[in-house]
Amino acid sequence: MKKLGLVGGMGPESTIPYYHDIVYGVQDKVGREIFPNLTIESVNVFDVLRLCNEQRYNELTDYLMQAIRNLINCGADFVALSANTPHIVFDRLKEHSTVPLVSIVEATCDEAIRLNKRKVGLLGTIFTMTGDFFKNPFYSNHIGIITPTVEEMEYINYKISSELEFGIVKEETLQIFQKIIKRMQEEEGIEAIILGCTELPLLLNDKVSPVPCLDTMKIHIQRLIDWIVE
Repeated sequence: MKKLGLVGGMGPESTIPYYHDIVYGVQDKVGREIFPNLTIESVNVFDVLRLCNEQRYNELTDYLMQAIRNLINCGADFVALSANTPHIVFDRLKEHSTVPLVSIVEATCDEAIRLNKRKVGLLGTIFTMTGDFFKNPFYSNHIGIITPTVEEMEYINYKISSELEFGIVKEETLQIFQKIIKRMQEEEGIEAIILGCTELPLLLNDKVSPVPCLDTMKIHIQRLIDWIVE
């Protein structure tokens, strides 16, 4: 099996299910009592968000590359980032990495294609919702990406950074998110909603969302499992 190097801490609430679901997912896939060898390098999500907010992308690349190099030095055969937002510099990281990087964005786009979705909504941090790095693979495959209004995006971003990053889940927050998704379905015709932040599954899933969810974390985890046992 291949060894995964995982850049975690973006934030801890999503790193925990990444680890749990990967090790038990590999065991289920292999069909015997075995857990994969993997290494997690935890970084500070607030440093990542600050560098994104200040558009200091060279520094963000250097910061994440140090984590990737540490994982490579630990014997990782491939590396993944356990968050959507840092994929804003994913192409730069790929250029500098000596091992393959597995993209959460590409994995999610492939899943949308598999499910034959033609128009999907996108929720995430303000950087994910307003940037092109997440949308471009979908556009290239003729899939429409719909984002919330400016006011809705500001609300979503605030709730991610002030609640979900700390594992805080509030019913009132869920209700507002549901209203936003319902509006996007009725006014924009979205067929599914991308949970483009790995903390969003704390709040949203297929049972409570007005439309099916494309859970980027679950999709990414499944691809990483496949790479490990490949």
